[in-house]
Amino acid sequence: MRLRCAVLDDFQGVAAQFADWSVIEDEVEVVTLREHLAGEDALAAALAGFDIVVTLRERVPFPASLLARLPRLRLIVASGMRNSVIDYGAAEAHGVTVCGTASFSAPPVELTWALLLGLARGIVEESTALRENGPWQQTVGADLHGRRLGLLGLGKIGSRVAQVGLAFGMPVSAWSRNLTKERAEEVGVDLAPSLHDLLTTSDFVSVHLALGDRTRGLLGPAELALLKPTAYLVNTSRAAIVDQDALLSALHEGRIAGAAVDVYDTEPLPDDHPLRTAPRLLATPHLGYVSRANYTTYYGQAVENIRAYLSGRPIRQLP
Repeated sequence: MRLRCAVLDDFQGVAAQFADWSVIEDEVEVVTLREHLAGEDALAAALAGFDIVVTLRERVPFPASLLARLPRLRLIVASGMRNSVIDYGAAEAHGVTVCGTASFSAPPVELTWALLLGLARGIVEESTALRENGPWQQTVGADLHGRRLGLLGLGKIGSRVAQVGLAFGMPVSAWSRNLTKERAEEVGVDLAPSLHDLLTTSDFVSVHLALGDRTRGLLGPAELALLKPTAYLVNTSRAAIVDQDALLSALHEGRIAGAAVDVYDTEPLPDDHPLRTAPRLLATPHLGYVSRANYTTYYGQAVENIRAYLSGRPIRQLP
């Protein structure tokens, strides 16, 4: 009797195209699910008949309470090698192996700049107006050259975003609690002495921090109030780092020039969510890691992980 594998959140219906699943078809029946399963009850009901689950990033939580309701589950494959929404202790207690995959930092770097440039030059507004026979030129673009880029975080992604900013002729500053002057100089950027300094002096602020107790809600009402009225905020990292209500207020009141977000507290974003209609906001449906290279890696290594598990020698185990 074959095992059953559920591939979650295959929104575009492309999981089968980016890997050769046929190499496991004798032992595993693969079912792709295009609709997001929201809530533990829906997940418990839909996944009850599966032995293996393939999930993208941190979109679907697997807490102890859900794992207890999935006695048949034996393997979770999550894209990436870090996942904060899987209870590893509970997985081990229930006999569930958890494996990850490699991922590339280039796609989120590229999306960060797509969003920043889209904001600065009013790309969506101008393109929409042109297609709908609206006004010919209705925005005045913000310059990048000579304007300061402030980065929250200077890790693998943040440092590559910095390099592009420098290529545009932007002075670049960075800040995080553990960032050193030596690391900043290594990347070729200025170390902001404080979060206050970075926010008050930057024309563009981009978030590239991991989510944790010290970064959750890092940009709240007081911090967003420090931004210049001409400043733009970009968040392609984690939604909870920026206080959503504070951001909505800043946008509606025109206290910042604009914002771009690719991450949300609830995904997919509900139809009636206020971010869908917020002014001065460029929003994308969590596309940071959605690229051909990453999908080839994610799904290809998912198949490798399943084959290794079936052979009794799991690879890329998490945490």
